[in-house]
Amino acid sequence: MDQPKIERLLRLMKMLTTNTTYTVDDLAERLSMSRRTVYRYIDTFREAGFVIKKSGDHIRLDKESPHFKDISQLVHFTEEEAVILKRAIESIDDTNLLKQNLKRKLYSVYDNKILADTIVRGSNSATVHTLIEAIEEQKQVKLCSYRSAHGSVARDRMVEPFAFTTNYIQIWCYDTEDNACKLFKLSRIGSVEKLDNQWQHQAEHRQGNIDIFRMNGEQSLHICLSLGMMARNLLIEEYPLAEKYLSASDDGRWVLDTTVANYAGVARFVVGLMDDIKIIDSPELEQYIAQYVEKYWPQACK
Repeated sequence: MDQPKIERLLRLMKMLTTNTTYTVDDLAERLSMSRRTVYRYIDTFREAGFVIKKSGDHIRLDKESPHFKDISQLVHFTEEEAVILKRAIESIDDTNLLKQNLKRKLYSVYDNKILADTIVRGSNSATVHTLIEAIEEQKQVKLCSYRSAHGSVARDRMVEPFAFTTNYIQIWCYDTEDNACKLFKLSRIGSVEKLDNQWQHQAEHRQGNIDIFRMNGEQSLHICLSLGMMARNLLIEEYPLAEKYLSASDDGRWVLDTTVANYAGVARFVVGLMDDIKIIDSPELEQYIAQYVEKYWPQACK
């Protein structure tokens, strides 16, 4: 089997084993191949012993397939993990003949538009397992005793779960009470009860924007920061996706120029390093931080 075909098979396997489901047309478009080729490759997986599961027009590799766990761990990693791997590969001396080969293999199976599966352990395992089943079966669930960040009382939430974020930290759901798509943190869910009700609002299922500070929202707010070396290093250590928006400036500092979904994440980062960060042409961010400091540290404003 030639190398390009192997790479296409790996990318198709990656897409068929994520928690986002695709139709054959979706797969053909994303992989730039014909429907006939997609079906032929799927037949190859079936002949290799994988169980192909269909739900309506959507198709995926069943998690009960032989060696599914081993394969999924090999071909799946998160966007942040990919950035760290890329950074490690780039640090290899350019004279090393393996460097370009490693980069090519990494990029051939990695698609930063697709979220990755990771191994979930501990108290969230049962929650994740139930939510995965609900997504596959397109069922509504009850998030029992969900503890909102904005309220002190835990209450049940009736939702339609449809996509996880990186590392299964949060899940996108359609809230049937508020009629809106929202992110729910898995750590705040008491338990999950899968209901008999099928999805009723699939057409409204939309994943919102998640910025480099892992905040979500529908807005796109421009920010520009000047960072010293310490702030720059801490930024890419804590938020690896920020690195591609950084550029060196003539004064020995670094400029972060990007957009955010809201100011909450970047404000927390800036406040912790105010002596090493300057805000450039972002008056709305300056105002937000001033109000943030006044609210939580009023004595600092006197």
